[in-house]
Amino acid sequence: MMSRQFQILLQRSKTTTHLLQLHSLILKTAIDHNPLLISQFIFSISSVSIELARLVFDRLPIRATVFVWNTIIRAYTKSSVPIEAVKLFSQMQRVGLKPDNFTYPFVVKACGRSFMVGEGEALHSMIVKRGFDSDWYVGNTLLRMYADLNAVGHARWVFDEMTVRDVVSWSSMIAGYVACNCPADALMLFRHMMLAREKPNSITLVSLLSACTRLLNIGVGESIHSYIIVNCIGLDVALGTAILEMYSKCGHIEKALQVFNSMTEKNLLSWTVMISGLADHGHEHAISLFTQMEQTGLQPDSTSFSGILSACSHLGLVDEGQNFFNQMVRIYNIKPRMEHYGCMVDMFARAGMIEEAYEIIKNMPMEPNSVILRSFIGACRSHGCVLDFDQNLRRLLLKIEPGIGANYVLASGVSSLSGCWNEAADLRVSMKEKGLRKVPGWSRVEVSGSYTEEIVQEAVS
Repeated sequence: MMSRQFQILLQRSKTTTHLLQLHSLILKTAIDHNPLLISQFIFSISSVSIELARLVFDRLPIRATVFVWNTIIRAYTKSSVPIEAVKLFSQMQRVGLKPDNFTYPFVVKACGRSFMVGEGEALHSMIVKRGFDSDWYVGNTLLRMYADLNAVGHARWVFDEMTVRDVVSWSSMIAGYVACNCPADALMLFRHMMLAREKPNSITLVSLLSACTRLLNIGVGESIHSYIIVNCIGLDVALGTAILEMYSKCGHIEKALQVFNSMTEKNLLSWTVMISGLADHGHEHAISLFTQMEQTGLQPDSTSFSGILSACSHLGLVDEGQNFFNQMVRIYNIKPRMEHYGCMVDMFARAGMIEEAYEIIKNMPMEPNSVILRSFIGACRSHGCVLDFDQNLRRLLLKIEPGIGANYVLASGVSSLSGCWNEAADLRVSMKEKGLRKVPGWSRVEVSGSYTEEIVQEAVS
């Protein structure tokens, strides 16, 4: 009878206050000596308060079951302190309990999230010794861990050793290649996936589109988009956003806008990607789209404001840019970051408002980076405006990036403009002595019919 009442109370307890009251009842009635009921209690509270769950766990009067250990480890893996899951795993072994096939995936995830390379490899060895490497779920988790640790070679070894692969295995490996900046390998693996007659899901396709975006390969991207349409794959938020970002980054902004308008559901990232794409292509529609986003009730974040400030910079909308910057700080209480200050400096510099750009740099709470300095010093040279503060900023640029030849050329040019011929000559000599040179400008030209493009188009046809 008490057991049934306890379970009813547990189902109704949704807040920390209610759970604390229930915990008091547990202590008074000695329910904490019942392994089944205390396991249910810890499982329920772990999703509400990991601190309370740990308190109950540490004070258990009985030996905790593997299920209880797994519950706490799992909760810590999902928390902001996943390293605690790894510590608990070590403690679990010290008390003589054997981890099961549920324990290992939780700890593997924790190693990946905590960037614990050595511990992750040691855990992998333990998994192999105890025969859990044949478990497909454990294998998939190991694969994702190595990808998180940027060890894509290890991830591929795990993938190749798997006797059974499902769509999660293929998707994880493809996502790992993309995350480790190997987009061409991701597309090649997709061909093998199709040859293995494993159908991709929306998660797979998001990773593939991300690979196309990184490669700026519109041909493969369009083939994947066609595959989605032909196979009637639902366009969820993540997939729709990936398609419009691919088109936007590859220069097809109109197609990106078509995809954006066709999406029945959009999140903040969808709006931000579209606004940034329009900004990069110099479309004033970015401004009105930002306003539309606010009207939907979505609250812009730091990235959203980076996109709209960039749009104002490219379009020369100084007043609007200042208004958006003030709105970000005063209305949304977003603390400006380096990229926001960079947009403001670039906006003023493009408009020839050198003094205003300098005021932004002077009042920044952090030291400007090389991008901001190049933008400002370049504007000084372009507009023939040489001020007393140029020299300090030139020196800072060369201090931050002493190995970039273009920085010496820029600094030398401004020195010549200000009449400091000796300093300009010294900079040229220093550049020569260090063996530096300015890298010539270049453009990317897409040539259709590449090998990778052909095999992917063949795979999705």
